[in-house]
Amino acid sequence: MEKYIEHTLLKQDATEKDLLKLFEEAKEHKFFGVCINPCYVKLAHENLKDTGVKVVTVIGFPLGANKTEVKVFETKCAVADGADEVDMVINVTWVKDKKYDLIENEIKKIKEAAGSHNLKVILETDLLTKEEIKEASLICAKAGADLVKTSTGFVKNGVGAKEEDVKLMYETVKPFGLKVKASGGIRDKETAEKMIKAGASRLGTSSGVNIVK
Repeated sequence: MEKYIEHTLLKQDATEKDLLKLFEEAKEHKFFGVCINPCYVKLAHENLKDTGVKVVTVIGFPLGANKTEVKVFETKCAVADGADEVDMVINVTWVKDKKYDLIENEIKKIKEAAGSHNLKVILETDLLTKEEIKEASLICAKAGADLVKTSTGFVKNGVGAKEEDVKLMYETVKPFGLKVKASGGIRDKETAEKMIKAGASRLGTSSGVNIVK
């Protein structure tokens, strides 16, 4: 189970002490990685180099409404600071308005900036219909993303990852070789196992320690 988990801390009021604790827990439990805000990538890299724990950060977080140029710059900075993977938030308005060319272009540019580093695209499934989830997943595949991800966890009254959404995303992108990251609301082992069974290869959660224990 631990190899599925990206140990996550994206709270606005997280202190350096909280982050250092996160890093130690990730090392202790041999989690796949940690997921932290961009300004802490360098700190994470310094604390986790040579441990096998990956440094994951977020781009355009949490709304996804930044200009493409800003997201590209964020990505370049994150990689320069030592990020192993980047999780960008899709522009949900563009999905709703069916501006698929803009979405595809943005993902391509961010993937180019990420280079060989994995790019995940956060769809924010709480805000999308099933058809929109499928269409957005297809665009991610077409644009060269490596994984599609359910949620930021920041939608007010949002559920986060749902089994049916993970399964839909998995079935949509599997033929193209992409994987799925389930994130948002995964707080216990039972839920984690359901997400993996539905097709998730990664789990973004702040409850990783509880899950593996």
